[in-house]
Amino acid sequence: MSLTIVRPEKLEIEGLVKTFPGSRRRPAVTAIDGIDLRVSAGELVCIVGASGCGKSTLLNVVGGLEPADAGRVEIDGEAVVGPGADRGMVFQGYSLFPWKTVAENIAFGLETARVPRAERRERVDELIAIMGLAAWADRIPRELSGGMRQRVAIARALAPRPDILLLDEPFGALDAQTKRVMRDFLLGVWRDIGTTILMVTHDVEEAVYLAGRVYVLTSHPGRVAAEVPVPLPADRGPAITRDPLFLDLRDHVQDILIDQVRV
Repeated sequence: MSLTIVRPEKLEIEGLVKTFPGSRRRPAVTAIDGIDLRVSAGELVCIVGASGCGKSTLLNVVGGLEPADAGRVEIDGEAVVGPGADRGMVFQGYSLFPWKTVAENIAFGLETARVPRAERRERVDELIAIMGLAAWADRIPRELSGGMRQRVAIARALAPRPDILLLDEPFGALDAQTKRVMRDFLLGVWRDIGTTILMVTHDVEEAVYLAGRVYVLTSHPGRVAAEVPVPLPADRGPAITRDPLFLDLRDHVQDILIDQVRV
């Protein structure tokens, strides 16, 4: 007899609406309309959708960077009312301080939170080791590859030990080979650290490769068209992309996405 482990909800979104006001020259735009979404503790969930479907807007509302017009967003049962240390965010463009070293970039959030120096050093060293950045700890961003810069950005977001990591197209600016390496890297970090992750991507194969569940959004405005479970093993590797189940799931999500674009 097997037991089903029910994990507590880390993130709950219900009836979320976000509209950007218009002007005399352009009408108001509803970016997301009535979105319901959940992410359990320790889960990695991806959101896919066509350009302009409100994926990044949704992530910005969860991150507290944009206020919602209606609905609720809760982390561990607490309403999101603005940015907070319980959420770490990583964007496509790295957003690193160009004059700071790798170690200094990772430590930035800890310094802002006034974490004691010894604890700060210990946490930075731990993340540098996990991210495979030991040889680059004293380098500045322009001396790093795109993949290395994104590792630093992820490490910086993880340093304050957030309850949830929000990733907005984190590999979108990378070449195809580096992107594949970074997907495996992210899965390894997720398995090692156990952080809850909500990730936005336009890449269907990437979403199925990484996630335990995939949410597909409609276009203009963004609504949840489908929630697709991904019953693949957690310890995935490149060979999984040739598995018939992976291919079926990828095609299923792609078909849903194409149907939304046609609407």
